[in-house]
Amino acid sequence: MRNTYVVAGRARRKKVLKEARGYRGNRSKNYRNAVEQVRRARVYAFVGRKLKKRDFRALWILRINSSCRARGINYSQFINGLKKAGIELDRKQLSELSIHFPVEFDKIVEMARSSVAN
Repeated sequence: MRNTYVVAGRARRKKVLKEARGYRGNRSKNYRNAVEQVRRARVYAFVGRKLKKRDFRALWILRINSSCRARGINYSQFINGLKKAGIELDRKQLSELSIHFPVEFDKIVEMARSSVAN
């Protein structure tokens, strides 16, 4: 029986093997092993994109917390004060402010501290 899917099948295999280039041993040479490894790599890539967001948020919180403690207020009181004061800056921006613009961050801390005291 004549195989009619030669060109498409070869293209599919070449695409997978190209994506598996650089993997160790048969994972980059053998099509069956390469398919498994590429599928697994795509899963890890998907999960990694989610973990990246989580890791950056944790980093921003850590930076804000250390900057706040240096100014005599802890992180939870600072965030509570921001919400009461109506300041809507996200943690990424607060982290950048604490590093690059400490004078402005001092003003924000004072505003948060005064709104917590009231």
